[in-house]
Amino acid sequence: MKKFIIVLLLICLVLSFASTIYAAKLRFAFMPGIADPFYFTMEKGAKAKAEELGVELLVGEYPKAWGPEYQVPILKALVARGDIDLLFTAPTSTEALIPVLKEIHDSGIPVITVDTYLGDGDYTKPSNYNFPLAYIGTDNFLGGQVVAGQLALMLGGKGKVFLENTNPDVSSVMGRELGFRAGIKMFPDMELVGVEYCLDVQETAVAQVNAVLQKHPDLAGVFGVNVFSAQGAYQAVVTAGLEGAVKIATWDATEILIEALKRGEVDLILAQMPAEMGALCVEWGVKHLTEGAEIPKKVIPGFFVFTQENVNDPEAQKYIYK
Repeated sequence: MKKFIIVLLLICLVLSFASTIYAAKLRFAFMPGIADPFYFTMEKGAKAKAEELGVELLVGEYPKAWGPEYQVPILKALVARGDIDLLFTAPTSTEALIPVLKEIHDSGIPVITVDTYLGDGDYTKPSNYNFPLAYIGTDNFLGGQVVAGQLALMLGGKGKVFLENTNPDVSSVMGRELGFRAGIKMFPDMELVGVEYCLDVQETAVAQVNAVLQKHPDLAGVFGVNVFSAQGAYQAVVTAGLEGAVKIATWDATEILIEALKRGEVDLILAQMPAEMGALCVEWGVKHLTEGAEIPKKVIPGFFVFTQENVNDPEAQKYIYK
């Protein structure tokens, strides 16, 4: 009996070692959308999980600006090396990245979309964009609704608000816009006076919000939907000396916005979980390639809402992008 147990233990050890060796041979590639704290944090989460599972992780050069014209050349160079086992990427357009990623998929490299998706994000139905293994990212529509509700509560359910967006052909931010619109409609005395798109350029966001503040001197609130639109909206309101008078709701917990929240210059921050997204891409990729596991077509991490009341809580610190 003892010999049988010893043999069984040895077999388990050998199988475990073999599994580790196999995982160590895997090489994943991560292609971010742009250089910002959100994707830097995602990379850190992916690297930590890759190290844990013995996967080599290659990270594409961060595009200097948002858009297919910046992302696609780097993406093609990344996979051209020919030794990638899996790619996870944030498509910078719902449509323009379809043929590029389809070609990569057809070459034998499985694709996971993270943070943003292709088409309408439904990879279960017949379409020309249903080839990715999964979309891993935030429920942006729900997040937009939550921000609208929180902003409305801060304003007593009435007042004019403005939305500073980035790109109209990017799934994540458009989901936030649609959710915010739906949320504001639930308050009859709230009015969305406009939406502008800064194309992920903070200086453009500053100029656009400045123009809105001049056009609507009674503006009560602003929502910036991602890192650069949020930081631009915050910068414009503070420069105008209107912090407090104009409530500022932002998306993405950068250290700049967190410090502004602590000073009372920002009123609300919705933090995504980019590190978890990156880790999930690696974890599910390994399960798929080594175990044949079927990845859920949508994997949705949660989010955390920072306010001036909880921003210093020890438990909340892990949600800050670093």
